[in-house]
This record gives sequence, C-alpha cells and structure tokens, in this order.
Amino acid sequence: MFGRIIPREGRFFDLFTETASLCVEAAHEFKKLILDLKNAESHSRNIKVLEHKADETTHRTIELLHKTFITPIDREDIHQLTKEMDDIIDFIEAASQRIILYDVKSVTTETIQLADVCIASAETVKKAILGLSNLKHPEDLIKDCVEINRLENEADHIMRAAMAKLFREESDIKQLIKLKDIYELLETVTDCCEDVANTIEGIVLESS
Repeated sequence: MFGRIIPREGRFFDLFTETASLCVEAAHEFKKLILDLKNAESHSRNIKVLEHKADETTHRTIELLHKTFITPIDREDIHQLTKEMDDIIDFIEAASQRIILYDVKSVTTETIQLADVCIASAETVKKAILGLSNLKHPEDLIKDCVEINRLENEADHIMRAAMAKLFREESDIKQLIKLKDIYELLETVTDCCEDVANTIEGIVLESS
C-alpha cells in the first residue's frame, strides 16, 4: 500500500543512500584513526575527503529539490534528512580534527566504545534510508528508528560514565579538556543519527 502511495522518484533516495554510505565509511575510518594514532593525520584526511563528498551530495540534493515539482516525500522532510545526515559526518570529521589539533597520543576505552556506537548508529541509519525508498515494510523502519534511539541512549550512558571517570581520575587538566571535547562530539554524532530516525519515523507515520 505504502509503495503505491509514494511517487516513484528514485533520485532523492539514491542521494540519501549515497550520503548515508559516506557516514558509515567515515565512522569506520574514525575507528581506524583512534586505533592507529601514529597515522592519525592520514586517517583524518580520508575522513575529510568523505566529508567533502557528502557536502557535494548535499548540494546535489538541494539542487534537485529546487528543480523537482512533485517530490516523493514532503519537501521539508527531504531538507531535514539532507541536513541531518550531513551533520552526522560533520561531527565525525570534527572529532577527527580534534584528535589532530590536540595531538592526542592515546585514547580511552570509552572513546573506542563511543566510536563503536557511532558505527552501529550510522549503519542503522543507512539501513533505514534504504527501507525508506519504497515503504513496503514500515514496521521494519520503525524498528530501525527504535534501534537508533536505543544506540543514542547507550552513547549517552557511556559518555556520562566516561565524564564521571574523567573528572574523578584525570589530574592533567589539558588531557581532561581534550577527552571531554572528543566524548561530547562523538555523543553528538549519535544525537544526529537520532534526528534522522525521528524524521524517518515522522514520514512513516504520515504515510500510514
């Protein structure tokens, strides 16, 4: 039923998928970065390339939006999804830049845990975006959105525990500031993924 309701305009969904794929790549590259700090600059450059590609895709999506008379989903939803997915990769790139800027020499277990949650969140966003193109299985999309929300809660829990540990055990103020900033950026990545999930859930509910 949903597939018949949604007009068959595939280009927007192709662009969404392209951006979501770049977010997944960037999240994996960030994990490689923190596990290979001696080559951090190389990994950071790779993330910057991915972020630049995402910017180009965002531009193409907005350009197509201006040229398209009848859109497959609400124009505001297209604009929201485009911005929210671009935010995901922007914050991943920001976290990678902080590691270079702060000359981070080692990372905590919590940093790795947050990176893993970012990967899982980005991968679930991509899965949801792929399902959005036809809406044949809205119940699966809702499950994906619930999982993204759960992952955001997990990231929030990890960050709170990490912050408590940091302020309790870290005596080096500079190191405390560095890690606090990185934790917050990574948790924000999952917030951005949750924003995408909320927008997708709204699209599904409006189409039901």
